[in-house]
Amino acid sequence: MKQDVTQRRSTLATLAGLLPFMAPYRKRFLLAAIALLVAAGATLAIPVAFRQLIDLGFVSDVTGAGARHINFYFLALFGVACVLAVATAARFYLVSWLGERVTADLRSAVYAHVVTQSPQFFETTRSGEVLSRLTADTTLIQAVVGTSISMALRNALLFAGGMTMLFITSVKLSSIILVTLLAVVLPIVLFGRRVRKLSRQSQDRIADASALAGEMLNAVGIVQAYTHEAQEARRFGAAVEDAFQTALRRIRARSLLTVVAILLVFGAIVFVLWLGAHAVIEGTMSAGQLGQFILYATIVAGAIAALSEVLGEAQRAAGATERLLELLAEQSPIRSPDQPVAPGSCSAGGAALQLREVGFHYPSRPQSPSIAALSVDIAPGETVAIVGPSGAGKTTLFQLLLRFYDPQQGSILLNGVDIRRLDLHALRGAIGIVPQDTVVFSANAMDNIRYGRDGASDADVIAAARMAAAHEFIERMPEGYHTFLGDRGVRLSGGQRQRIAIARALLKNPPLLLLDEATSALDAESERLVQGALETAMQNRTTLVIAHRLATVQRADRILVMEHGRLVETGTHAELVARGGLYAGLAALQFNLG
Repeated sequence: MKQDVTQRRSTLATLAGLLPFMAPYRKRFLLAAIALLVAAGATLAIPVAFRQLIDLGFVSDVTGAGARHINFYFLALFGVACVLAVATAARFYLVSWLGERVTADLRSAVYAHVVTQSPQFFETTRSGEVLSRLTADTTLIQAVVGTSISMALRNALLFAGGMTMLFITSVKLSSIILVTLLAVVLPIVLFGRRVRKLSRQSQDRIADASALAGEMLNAVGIVQAYTHEAQEARRFGAAVEDAFQTALRRIRARSLLTVVAILLVFGAIVFVLWLGAHAVIEGTMSAGQLGQFILYATIVAGAIAALSEVLGEAQRAAGATERLLELLAEQSPIRSPDQPVAPGSCSAGGAALQLREVGFHYPSRPQSPSIAALSVDIAPGETVAIVGPSGAGKTTLFQLLLRFYDPQQGSILLNGVDIRRLDLHALRGAIGIVPQDTVVFSANAMDNIRYGRDGASDADVIAAARMAAAHEFIERMPEGYHTFLGDRGVRLSGGQRQRIAIARALLKNPPLLLLDEATSALDAESERLVQGALETAMQNRTTLVIAHRLATVQRADRILVMEHGRLVETGTHAELVARGGLYAGLAALQFNLG
C-alpha cells in the first residue's frame, strides 16, 4: 500500500480521484448545479424583500402606498419561497441519485478489481479489511457525493453571494467583517488536517475489527470446540474499543473545529452589527438596510458554519477515498500478456504439459523454496499421481499450473506454449480443479454445479452430478436441485460438498484436470462410486492427482514423488515399492503396505 504517499495529498486532490466515477453523469451534475444556483439565488433574494418591507411598508404610511407595498412584497416573498422549495427538492433528488449511483459504481469497480488480484495480495490483506472498505468507506463517500458536495457548493454560493450583497449594502461594515472572518480560515485549515488524519485512523481501526470478526465467524466451529468464545469476545471487544477511542479523538477534533469556527464567526458578526446599530441611530443607515445587512450576515455566518461541518465530512471521506483508491491502484503481478498467443490445440486425449527446471518460493517466504529445479513431461491423456510428505510442494505445483503465482525460474508449457504467454482466462478455462478445501457457495445445488460452466443446461448439470455420485443425495433434499445449500454449504456433509465440487469440475469438461485429495472426505461407498466416475473422466483428459489413497495412486499411469520441492522418484506403484525409497516408506505408513 502507498499510504506514505497518499496521506500527503490534500483533501481535494484525494477526492479528485472520484472524478472518473462522476464523469459519466455530467448531465445530472449540470442539472443539479442549475437547481443549486436557482435555490441559492432565491435564498439571496429574501433579504432584499425584507428590506423593502421594512423601508417601504412598515416605516412609510401603512394606510396608503405602504399597504400596497406590503401586499406586493409579501406576495413576492411567497413566490421566492415557492421557487426555493422546488429548486431545493430538485437538487436533493438529483444529488441523492448521484450519490447512490456513484457509490454503486465504485463498489462494483473495487470488487471487480479485487477479485482479479493474485493470492499474493491476500497474503498481506485480510478479506475483512477489504469488506470494510467496500461497505463502511463507500458509505462515507456516498454521503459526500450525495450530500456534502451539494452542501459545500450551496454554502459556497451563499457565502460569495452574501458577501457581495453585504458590500452592496454597506462597504464600511462589510470591510470590517471580512477582515475578522479571515481570522477563521487558519484554525479551520489546521484543525481540518488533524481531523483528516484521525478519520483515516478511525477507518483503519474499524477495518481491523471487521477483519477480526470475519475471521472468527468463519471459524466459529473451532472457536466453540476449543471453548474460546469468551476470549474471542474479549479480543473483538478490545478491537471495537480501540476503534471507538480513535473515533472519539476524531469527534473531539471536529467538535473543537466547530466551536472555534462558530465563535469566531458570530463574534465578528455581533461586533459588526453593534457598529451598524449605531449607524442607524446616527442616521447614516436606514432600518431596512440594517435588517438586510443582518440577514445577509446571518446567511454568510451560516454558510461558513456549514462549510466547516462539510469540511469535516470531506476529511473523513478523503480518508475513505484514499483507502479505496489504494485498492484500485493495486496491480496484480499475474496478468494476461498484452498480446496473448493462442493456446496450442489439445489432442483427443487431453493437454500436454511440460515443466522445465521450475523453481519457486512464496513472496512471503523468499528463503524457503517450495519448488526447486522441477522438470517433468506429461503426455496427453496421462494420469499422474503426485505424492510426498506435507510441505513437499504438491499443492504449490497446482497453484503454478493455474498461474496463481509465476515461478521465479524455469517455465511451464501447456501444449507447447509457455503459460505466461496465454490469456489468463484461456489458460484457466482449460483446467478443472477439485481442491482439498471444497468451496460451496450460498446458492442451490443446481447453481453450485453450473458454476463449472456458465450456460450449461439442467440436463448437463444432472449428468455431471450423476458422474460424481451426487445425484441421489441431491434428489433426496427437500427441493432437489433447487435446495439452498446454506452459507459455505453448511447443510451438506463434508463428503457431499466434495461430490458437488467434483460434479462442478466434470461439468467444465477441461482437457487438464487437477484433483487435490478429491476423495479425502468420502466414505468407502461414496469413494467407490466417485472413483469409478473419475476413472471415466480421466480417460478423456490429462489428469494430475494429489492423493494418499492407495486406490487412486495404484491406478495412475505414473507416480511422481516429491520431497522439499524436488522430484526424488518417479515410476509406477509397483516399481516404486520395489525400489524401497521414499515412496515405499510412505506406502508402508499411509497405505498399510508394511
